Amino acid sequence: MRGPKLSRRGFFKAAATTAAAGAAVTILSGCTHGAEKGADTSSPVVVDEGSAPSVTDDYQYDDSVMASAHEWSLPLGNVLHAAEGTWIPVATAGSSATPMVVASALSLESGKLLEVVSAPKGQATTTVIYDVACSDSVYAWVELDTTTRSWTLYGSRFSAGALTGDTKTLWQATSDYDPAPIACSGERVLWQVQPSLSGTKTAESSYCYLWHAGSDDATAVVESPGRFATKPNVSGDCAILTPRVRASEGTYYGVTAYSLSDDLATKIDQLVMPAGVKPFRATRVGERFLVSVEASYSTGGLLGRMGTYMGTESAGFVKLNREPSEVGCGKGDKFVIKSRSSYFVVDLANKTYGSLDSADRCVDYGEFPARVGDCSTFVTFSTVKNADTGYPDSVTVRTFQL
Repeated sequence: MRGPKLSRRGFFKAAATTAAAGAAVTILSGCTHGAEKGADTSSPVVVDEGSAPSVTDDYQYDDSVMASAHEWSLPLGNVLHAAEGTWIPVATAGSSATPMVVASALSLESGKLLEVVSAPKGQATTTVIYDVACSDSVYAWVELDTTTRSWTLYGSRFSAGALTGDTKTLWQATSDYDPAPIACSGERVLWQVQPSLSGTKTAESSYCYLWHAGSDDATAVVESPGRFATKPNVSGDCAILTPRVRASEGTYYGVTAYSLSDDLATKIDQLVMPAGVKPFRATRVGERFLVSVEASYSTGGLLGRMGTYMGTESAGFVKLNREPSEVGCGKGDKFVIKSRSSYFVVDLANKTYGSLDSADRCVDYGEFPARVGDCSTFVTFSTVKNADTGYPDSVTVRTFQL
């Protein structure tokens, strides 16, 4: 793996080599949140299972949900990814086997889909664009060699649907490390480097890095002694990560909100899950965490049961007893949480809930959100079937005002 040699005790400045595809950044030390800092870690939260009201049992149903704003139809083979701004990153199926995937962006103002990266920068014919992310100011993507499983992360300034300035090589790694989960906010790119479950580096720690568009340097900001539980995401002025914490005491995950304004130097809030309980999805809406658990554990109390939880340790939680799916989002007291074929729209202030139905003829292939955490406009997309043939033939994108 290219980058500094890292340990739990600290980081060492290292100059990255220059890649043929673009200038590579230097990785600087700067991790202020490590597992060894026990005083910087909250206590595990274990509360009684009966302490939280249930959305479906205790709230009133209200069929007046969010107002529809826009609807667009895209060609089949477009997959949207969550983003914070007016541009949504899209992985688009190529018109032929080479390239298999191109990186695109959808404007929420015009509904236009623009091609951003027309082909992988990697020279191998087996290299494909694997993942994409963007804000309104920066675009990042991961390329994967489907034969060797080695991968490279790139980043560039982004404006009006196009790359601007130089493309930087942010990281390169072998199959011993998972392709980096990425998130963008403002001019920042965040990514996690963590050992693969089946590689030769399984005992190594994982790290989150941060890069500002146009900079020659990136910074290591958060360490996890083991893999992070969830992908990084941004919500308002926070970055949400789920590192392992309290490592000397057992297996604990800390759902943590870090300040974006000082590049994650400040920990704003943290929810440490009960021992052994791994969060499935996690973000933050306003001052509340939004955390889901995929399975029921024999211990752990409320947060050790399958479902989705909205709240904090001090203010308490509200639970949604449904099998969790994607990361939720919301604004203020209103939360949008995906279920199998629709969305729950939960209003904590008024103690009501409603449902947002899926687009017509899309249930077989699912409908998915392209927002996470704080947002004013909810974005969802789905693959829909042709009414006559029954085969999938387009992608419907819808937006709603929260």
